Amino acid sequence: MSLDEIRDLTASDMEAVNRLIQERLRSDVLLINQLGLYIINSGGKRLRPLLVLLAANACGYRGTHHINLAAIVEFIHTATLLHDDVVDASELRRGRDTANAIWGNEASVLVGDFLYSRAFEMMVEVGSMPIMEVMAHTTNTIAEGEVMQLLNCNDPDTTEGRYMEVIRSKTAKLFEAAARIGAMLGGQPPAVETALSHYGMHLGTAFQLVDDVLDYSADAEAIGKNIGDDLAEGKPTLPLIHVLRTGSEAEKAVVREAIEKGGRDLIEPVQAAIESTGAIAYTAQSARTAANQAMEALTQLPASPYRDALYALADFSVSRSY
Repeated sequence: MSLDEIRDLTASDMEAVNRLIQERLRSDVLLINQLGLYIINSGGKRLRPLLVLLAANACGYRGTHHINLAAIVEFIHTATLLHDDVVDASELRRGRDTANAIWGNEASVLVGDFLYSRAFEMMVEVGSMPIMEVMAHTTNTIAEGEVMQLLNCNDPDTTEGRYMEVIRSKTAKLFEAAARIGAMLGGQPPAVETALSHYGMHLGTAFQLVDDVLDYSADAEAIGKNIGDDLAEGKPTLPLIHVLRTGSEAEKAVVREAIEKGGRDLIEPVQAAIESTGAIAYTAQSARTAANQAMEALTQLPASPYRDALYALADFSVSRSY
């Protein structure tokens, strides 16, 4: 099942999600409308709201709250992007200028705050304290992950364990929540809720590890951002951590210097070290292992086209080139 076929399965639901997003983005403050619409309509994959829709349908949910929660998840994700781009001083996302590059850091941070607060406003309307508890914990964990990543920046002694903790908190936690609330809406027993939580966590981990691979092996047009952005920001992602663990003394020295200084001045020798140590293959295999763990968790679900789509989404997470 291709990504287009997965999207076709939830096309009417996603149309409703997109309408709701546009409706709830509206504000009397013109800048919020301009900046919010720019980032929301900037060509994202909408994987996290798609995950809410697939999980809810796979768990037999037949109401409309999954539409609201899918929009809420997208608002939270978009808020993190706005804040991330400010922290990272990014100038390109999804092939377009970042919001902070156009409107400035102050506006981007404040509109990100608006999206967070609008998401929680909408959560109250869903009227489920257990779901609100999950989402509140999720946003708190994401914030912790952002701070952990900041502490790891320019630190070549970051371990694989510390880095994976950042991934689980910063990226995978929202995937986990998206899948889990689908099970909660469907009134599934704890075993199914736990299984979908694990599915989302492993899916999000695989997704981020593939992003790490693409940052050194794709081209800017394909992935919609500059190659080596992570290196420029001094982020010790898994390919670099692998070089520091397995490379020659010269390779370790150049990667250590690149992480400590940031920037792209050493991108060519760093890429050479990544290639010679098999760091891309190592990271890709780690992503595949996470995707397989996600698929294994789906055995708790009854057979359905939606479960098939969840399997296919895990496969897409590691086979994609963008």
